[in-house]
Amino acid sequence: MLSHWLYIGIFMVMSLFLPAAAIFIAGLLAPKKPNAIKNSTYECGIETVGESWIQFKAQYYVFALVFLVFDVETVFLYPWAVAFNRMTLFGVLEAIVFILILLGGLIYAWRKGALEWH
Repeated sequence: MLSHWLYIGIFMVMSLFLPAAAIFIAGLLAPKKPNAIKNSTYECGIETVGESWIQFKAQYYVFALVFLVFDVETVFLYPWAVAFNRMTLFGVLEAIVFILILLGGLIYAWRKGALEWH
């Protein structure tokens, strides 16, 4: 019994040591030649004009996150649609509950204005 825990302990130690060692070695071996050009702000090949620290509307990120959530969640409907003919009543009810939860989230996001783009 103890040998099983020993393997788990070794695995845990190695899972902490290997990434730390890789980061440490990369820090030692990485070239470090900073200059003004490398430290300048660069975005999409265009030189920045004026202050580069500006406020973004968080609305863009919220819109993207809402899209991502609903996009990923609707992928879970595909296996249900494929196996619809072979499902029991319990499986159909689970899918309906899932769709209702998604619909509730969509209504919530709509009322909060997360789907407005301006």
